[in-house]
Amino acid sequence: MTPAERASAVAFALKNCALEAMRPGDATMHALGRYERGDIDVSALIDAADAETSGIVGGRLADGSLDDHAADHASSIVARTVLLVERGWSPSGNLDELTAIHTGLFEGVFSDAGHLRTANTTREVTSDRALAKNPETFFPAALIETGALNIATELSDKRNLVALDRDVFVRELAHVYDELGYLHPFKGGNAMTLRIFASRLAHDAGWDLDWGPVSRDGYKAAKHAAYRGDIGGFERLFSGIVRPANPTRTFLIAGWEQGPAH
Repeated sequence: MTPAERASAVAFALKNCALEAMRPGDATMHALGRYERGDIDVSALIDAADAETSGIVGGRLADGSLDDHAADHASSIVARTVLLVERGWSPSGNLDELTAIHTGLFEGVFSDAGHLRTANTTREVTSDRALAKNPETFFPAALIETGALNIATELSDKRNLVALDRDVFVRELAHVYDELGYLHPFKGGNAMTLRIFASRLAHDAGWDLDWGPVSRDGYKAAKHAAYRGDIGGFERLFSGIVRPANPTRTFLIAGWEQGPAH
């Protein structure tokens, strides 16, 4: 990877964790700087991150968002995000792609990385306790594969959102993002996975998403509005961060100032 690509991978990895209230430790931050400069490779970055979380890595994902239980795993997850950018994955546009991203983010951190949830999830971080306990908040676990196939088929029928005008693209992306959020295929880590999937989908459709300006509060507000059937928050969010794609650069972006490759 070029220095600009390494910088982009690091910036996105940090932002994707920050939106879940996770920040890596000082040793990992130092290693990320060395990785950006090309002083160490991604394997050494993984080693440094896992050393900082020694005795913590392991266990299983908890229901819902990561923000209430996984802060101590941030170093390992940031490093694996960078590794995922370097290795890539098959952009199949279906459940296999989501599973590949989830595995890349959490393998070696949580024992159920890449595993579909097997129980209905009724808990989410929200002040609305009735909503939090509603068994219909997320898609039934027994039907995840069917639901995922329906969404993938819909995407395919829409040519994976290619060649759409900007406003139409934003509206369609918000729609599929909401559908995948409701699908909630994994016990935890869905939002981190979905932001990567959406970025890849957008890039291949001719648009790039810059997550840099997105705040944690703004993202949560859009997500919780979508729980109630209002995807307007996601439409406004995506409208503010979508730009015509640059096919020569990496598509995981968290700030256009990241360098000449952007």
